[in-house]
Amino acid sequence: MKENLVEALIGAVVLLVAGGFLAFVYERAELRPVDGYELQARFNRVEGLALGSDVKIAGIKVGSVLSQDLDPETYQAIVKFSVDKSVTLDEDTTASISSEGLLGDSYLELAPGAGEEVLVAGDELLWTEDSIDLMSLIGKAIFSSTDDDDRDSDAR
Repeated sequence: MKENLVEALIGAVVLLVAGGFLAFVYERAELRPVDGYELQARFNRVEGLALGSDVKIAGIKVGSVLSQDLDPETYQAIVKFSVDKSVTLDEDTTASISSEGLLGDSYLELAPGAGEEVLVAGDELLWTEDSIDLMSLIGKAIFSSTDDDDRDSDAR
């Protein structure tokens, strides 16, 4: 009976330590959505951007992607995201979809402008830059280099 009690206590301690570790990681990794005001932007491509992706200014997380919808008339992606209440953005702020390194996650990068009017909840950013399709770029680079090689051999 004593052995079962000791094993149960050790198991409880292990679970408490694991729970504490998970809480610490959750807090440090900034995984929770940012509470703030909601904005939206339209893109032709949002490849790699997911719900919950970070919204960053100068590499600092200031928000989260809340939703992605397709506009049935223009066939553009409408991305809704939150921005921390302490961050004020001008009307000419630019939104672009960037990636953390070659194989990293995509995030929404905001570049604040210098406009006179400030964006408020529900506003839409007018200046956007789509995500870059890396596979298309690699394909173009490979095929353009083989085309150059073919032209060089034809000239001889």
